[in-house]
Amino acid sequence: MNHLNDLTSKEVFPGFKGKFIHGNQSTVAFWEIKSGSRVPLHNHIHEQVTHIIEGELQMNIGGVKYNFTAGSVHVIPSNVDHDAFAITNCKVIDVFTPVREDYRF
Repeated sequence: MNHLNDLTSKEVFPGFKGKFIHGNQSTVAFWEIKSGSRVPLHNHIHEQVTHIIEGELQMNIGGVKYNFTAGSVHVIPSNVDHDAFAITNCKVIDVFTPVREDYRF
């Protein structure tokens, strides 16, 4: 059993601090994002489910621009280009399948 407060935070991108828990098939990322921070356009083999807990996050997903607010959820399919820009401070949960081995710290 884990408690979120006991997980170590890692700054993966400037302004994007995450805590990660890994199962056999998936990774859950708990992000705290500073306003004005950006993740550049990228893609990965993982399917990604994004849930905005707090704040406003702008994303370009597959060439479509979205403004997500608290309560928004979105599925990003495998290998689809996407980026992110925090309009405000944000708390976001991402679920990745398969496991994000690059997020094992």
